[in-house]
Amino acid sequence: MFEIAGLGSLILLVLCLWAIISILGSSATTGTKVLWVLLVILLPLIGFILWLLFGPRSTARQT
Repeated sequence: MFEIAGLGSLILLVLCLWAIISILGSSATTGTKVLWVLLVILLPLIGFILWLLFGPRSTARQT
């Protein structure tokens, strides 16, 4: 049981790091970036889901 929880936590950590890197690489204002990063750090699962739905995207992906 603990192995599954540990694996889930590791996956969530990687996804949150990916979200934070994408937020920092976006063209959003500094204040918006700070708010999104804090949301993802303080509420990892909910913050990540909200970022997926509403958050700023990295400028490298946009063409």
